[in-house]
Amino acid sequence: MDTTPANRDGTDRTTAWLRRRLGRAVAVAYLLALVLPAPGLWLRHAPALPLGDGAGLPLPVSSSLLGLVLFSAGLQVPAHALGRLLRRPRALVAGLVLHMTAPLLIIPLVAFVLHRSPDADGGSGLLTAMIMIVAMPVAAGATVWTGKGQGDQPTMVGLVLVSTLLSPLSIPVTVEALAPLLDGGYARTMTAAGHTLSGGFALTGVVGPCAAGVLCRLVVPRHRLNRLLSTVVPVALAGSLVLTYVNASGALGSFVARPRPLLLAAALAVAAVVCALSFATGRVAGRVLRLDASVSSSLTLACGMNNSSAGAVLLTTTLPDKPHLLLPVLAYGLLQKTAANRVVRTRPRRSSRPDAA
Repeated sequence: MDTTPANRDGTDRTTAWLRRRLGRAVAVAYLLALVLPAPGLWLRHAPALPLGDGAGLPLPVSSSLLGLVLFSAGLQVPAHALGRLLRRPRALVAGLVLHMTAPLLIIPLVAFVLHRSPDADGGSGLLTAMIMIVAMPVAAGATVWTGKGQGDQPTMVGLVLVSTLLSPLSIPVTVEALAPLLDGGYARTMTAAGHTLSGGFALTGVVGPCAAGVLCRLVVPRHRLNRLLSTVVPVALAGSLVLTYVNASGALGSFVARPRPLLLAAALAVAAVVCALSFATGRVAGRVLRLDASVSSSLTLACGMNNSSAGAVLLTTTLPDKPHLLLPVLAYGLLQKTAANRVVRTRPRRSSRPDAA
């Protein structure tokens, strides 16, 4: 591999170019899934690598791409920046508490409304998708949005890392706490999903890749780390777009084959409500705690941005026969990026308090 300075600069420029156009690229991935879902559907159903004699090695594309994205996030964690958070953990603790408790307040409110809708299952399908989303750790992509605006990057990185490390405990607790809101088979499925998460998905599928990235950054010499970052980061960004396309193909492919306008409208409405309430909770909490504007911005992102890719992978694994439930997941993923862009573009007055963290 050519690792000359000129080549690394070119790679860095490519990464910066991708980040600046990430929102548009996601929209293109959605559009491609709508007009050409077949390749995404083929990738989604874990194609096998032929080994001869009729045997094959399964290729879990979605989980592999998710692992790449999380490894890249961990690889970009600056250890020295996290030291400041340990000395002043107020924002980190507040962000974690909000991230874990907000779903327990928001989802029951949405369930109350949906149970009074004419839907045959009381909106349990939509609720299942939303629970899968809000139970996930803070999205690694939140660090990208923080970097584009005035957010406090160490706080954001700390929230992504710690929420991911705690996910083997927090995800099953959230899922099982909210499962009683569902009707019939969905409740049983969510309870089983909680046991699956306790059994290893969160540990191997979410924590493992992220922790591997952090460890890799600590042990790799600096000159090699720069080369590794210049390769892994753009590849992971591209991988996140492919993962978006694969997930969108599952939902939009089935929607094109069997259009359900009411389902689409309901998915958009529910995702919009949950997303808006999540971001609003973070913003209000930042004001109540009188945090510095940059830290408050990061707190808002942490409360509203969940790892929708991990949620989509878990939903596909848990309910492979209901691809239409990916619609609210995809809607939430798009809406949270739109809301994040609005948060980082807002330039609130910075606090002059000397102890603002």
